[in-house]
Amino acid sequence: MKVVNLKQAILQAWKERWSDYQWAINMKKFFPKGATWDILNLAEALLEQAMIGPSPNPLILSYLKYAISSQMVSYSSVLTAISKFDDFSRDLCVQALLDIMDMFCDRLSCHGKAEECIGLCRALLSALHWLLRCTAAFAERLQEGLEAGTPATGEKQLAMCLQCLEKTLSSTKNRALLHIAKLEEASLHTSQGLGQGGTRTNQLTASWTAIEHSLLKLGEILANLSNTQLRSQAEQCGTLIRSIPTMLSVHSEQLHKTGFPTVHALVLLEGTMNLTGETQPLVEQLMMVKRMQHIPTPLFVLEIWKACFVGLIESPEGTQELKWTAFTYLKIPQVLVKLKEYSHGDKDFTEDVNCAFEFLLKLTPLLDKADQRCNCDCTNFLLQECNKQGLLSEANFANLVAKRAADRDPELKSSENANIQPNPGLILRAEPTVTNILKTMDADHSKSPEGLLGVLGHMLSGKSLDLLLAAAAATGKLKSFARKFINLNEFTTHGNEFTTHGSGESTKTASVRALLFDISFLMLCHVAQTYGSEVILSEVSTGAEVPFFETWMQTCMPEPGKILNPDHPCFRPDSTKVESLVALLNNSSEMKLVQMKWHEACLSISAAILEILNAWENGVLAFESIQKITDNIKGKVCSLAVCAVAWLVAHVRMLGLDEREKSLQMIRQLAGPLYSENTLQFYKERVVIMSSILEHMCADVLQQTATQIKFPSAGVDTMPYWNLLPPKRPIKEVLTDIFAKVLEKGWVDSRSIHILDTLLHMGGVYWFCNNLIKELLKETRKEHTLQAVELLYSIFCLDMQQVTLVLLGHILPGLLTDSSKWQNLMDPPGTALAKLAVWCALSSYSSHKGQASSRQKKRHREDIEDYISLFPVEDMQPSKLMRLLSSNEDDANILSSPTDRSMNSSLSASQLHTVNMRDPLNRVLANLFLLISSILGSRTAGPHTQFVQWFMEECVDCLEQGSRGSILQFMPFTTVSELVKMSAMSSPKVVLAITDLSLPLGRQVAAKAIAAL
Repeated sequence: MKVVNLKQAILQAWKERWSDYQWAINMKKFFPKGATWDILNLAEALLEQAMIGPSPNPLILSYLKYAISSQMVSYSSVLTAISKFDDFSRDLCVQALLDIMDMFCDRLSCHGKAEECIGLCRALLSALHWLLRCTAAFAERLQEGLEAGTPATGEKQLAMCLQCLEKTLSSTKNRALLHIAKLEEASLHTSQGLGQGGTRTNQLTASWTAIEHSLLKLGEILANLSNTQLRSQAEQCGTLIRSIPTMLSVHSEQLHKTGFPTVHALVLLEGTMNLTGETQPLVEQLMMVKRMQHIPTPLFVLEIWKACFVGLIESPEGTQELKWTAFTYLKIPQVLVKLKEYSHGDKDFTEDVNCAFEFLLKLTPLLDKADQRCNCDCTNFLLQECNKQGLLSEANFANLVAKRAADRDPELKSSENANIQPNPGLILRAEPTVTNILKTMDADHSKSPEGLLGVLGHMLSGKSLDLLLAAAAATGKLKSFARKFINLNEFTTHGNEFTTHGSGESTKTASVRALLFDISFLMLCHVAQTYGSEVILSEVSTGAEVPFFETWMQTCMPEPGKILNPDHPCFRPDSTKVESLVALLNNSSEMKLVQMKWHEACLSISAAILEILNAWENGVLAFESIQKITDNIKGKVCSLAVCAVAWLVAHVRMLGLDEREKSLQMIRQLAGPLYSENTLQFYKERVVIMSSILEHMCADVLQQTATQIKFPSAGVDTMPYWNLLPPKRPIKEVLTDIFAKVLEKGWVDSRSIHILDTLLHMGGVYWFCNNLIKELLKETRKEHTLQAVELLYSIFCLDMQQVTLVLLGHILPGLLTDSSKWQNLMDPPGTALAKLAVWCALSSYSSHKGQASSRQKKRHREDIEDYISLFPVEDMQPSKLMRLLSSNEDDANILSSPTDRSMNSSLSASQLHTVNMRDPLNRVLANLFLLISSILGSRTAGPHTQFVQWFMEECVDCLEQGSRGSILQFMPFTTVSELVKMSAMSSPKVVLAITDLSLPLGRQVAAKAIAAL
């Protein structure tokens, strides 16, 4: 008999009572190869025929079960067919369907194309909705039965439904497939209504919302149920369903640790080297560390406070001490305010801050030592500041203050010196003063120059200037502070604006103008040396005239790492001006002030000094004349001496050993103050700043020429972190030594940070990174390697971007491709290196969209090669590097010919997101993941394969759910199927975490990998 359609074939089988295997053989005869059973909708046809009467047809059901067992039909077609049945009043039919689902619901799989795997996800979602509707229907009947007094009806069926639900949902694999289906549905929802796809989309989009509605309805019905076992079973299923959308965001926090050296070192690094930096990048970096290391908030905040107190205790006296105080009391509370915004939960964060303070108060020796150093109750000031910023509630504030007062060493109170004002109090008072000074500086200078001079004179006394600068730096106002002084300095260079119309300049007006020029010049030099010259440079605007001070600072001012040419045109101004200046310095008894153009004098002084030096060298001028000239230079306006020494420093560098004597002698003459009655106002205060500026300028030259010059200082070491490297020791020894000490101590102190920074400058990024990684790979104890990683990460923050490029672009590929180095990658150092690499990659990737900090902009880039030529990433095939790295010819061919695979092997999410591949970091990441892909696909396994697994595990561990645009977007899609072959990575959650589920292709890859597990 020739069969026309499927329905007839099934009916014939039923009439002739074929056994299941006989039915299967005959079916294959009726329908020769060509169409698959899913296309013919076999599962649906069988169910339709089986479910015609009030009870199911057992023979036709046996055919369906046979078809499922022999994989004639796919799981997705069976699930879709089941979910179309909606007559829940036919108990026996529903029971039969639940039995069929029970056969395979906990072992779903699909080995077909990616589209079929996505089909399975959708079918499972429909089946889940069907199960929930079914459960709700039986629960309603049970409730009605209870009211009618026949409780037995419906309870058995309800129990069956819940059992099937529980079995389906308890499998993580199923929940992962449902997770993909939900995302797939959401993306269909956004692209809904495009052409004729609209109707199909509507049917699908309803499903997740429909599932949530069914859950609510079920909850309401079951709330009145007396059977607690069934109720708890239903609640458990509800919890599992609700956890599906967030199944990736669950991270456990570290509770077995109390110290976190990375946070400690980061805070120390920022306080010591980057007070002027903006708070936002610091907050983001701290949040990054908190996430990567899973640190609980109270312990995280505690670690920040601990670092602040350590900083207060160990910071060198003078400017550094004030910087630290400003950092602790002005900047860190602002950082915490921003962290509070991150944590959303307002109340919880204040509770966490309170908890952190509770822990901190237990560290009495630390707090007492800080109190002793600062001559006050440091904690009290800090609590007040936090209370003011809304980080502590009033009740907690009062409680903490009382606790600290009770714990505090009574001797501290009696030994406090009432004559010395404590720094925290001074800094907190300096902050509003900064705002007032900025307002004063905004006024019109020509109206009351004397009043302005009074304000500036007051700023120069004692440590006022450093206090104000530290407060301005910590609150982000230093740039506008410097801008105001540049404007003032610029204003004094136009002498005519000072004088009343028509009349000449009076002696008094001239001296006020000279003083305003001098004070503003000295202050700006001091700011540039203390906080870096970036603070002073204005945003470049085309056409605008560059102010005199900026021009001078960029071309003539010596700075560490900046070599000046003494014959540069900037030191060779108009010769007539130079001659008149030389005559003025040589002939008059003191410097004239009236109508003097100070900026021109500053630019001419270098050439004038050269003339005078030549005259002295050739015996034209005697030493007495030189003394008179140097007294003239520094007698009225200290800026002239600063400009003269700036040129002399550049000049001395170019001279031979025997030619330096007179130039150094001249620096010595200019450095000492002038003991004369006839100086201008505030001379003593100006000389203190001048000598500090000169000391900074001359430091390098004096070291190179082994000369000593005594600078009259205020009794404090003005350059505490200068010249820290021991002489005559190879820098590699110094590096290994300092790292060993840091590791032994368990935290990085500010002195070590400065030594490491110097070594990084001196050896270059590759040398620095490579040697520290070698030290890490020598560690053999697990706890030591973990601590080494935490410390290395914070050390690498000295220049994270460049270190990451070197680590991921040079050092890791070198270790992974050279089999002689594979033994270095064994556990524990291998795990540690994988962790460090991921942390560095994540930090650099998240921050490189922003601007590099000023600290990192200053670095020289000689040792970083051109990454574009080093890593050629072509758009359509893996780079040449990868083909070389592949373990044998066959693999290389597969890799390089796109036709052999359904998907090109180097295609990754980053290309679909159109990431800029000219960026060095993006190139290095893309190449690293191509290398990882080729290692996984190669035929030899070893420690390098294990390393790749650790690297990927760490990526999964550190990433947040759905973090589109993370480093994993550079991983080729084909890597996923290779990764799941490793037992440790073959879990549905891992697949969800490593694929970009925001992309349709990403969802297909994930569905395919999970369905095949």
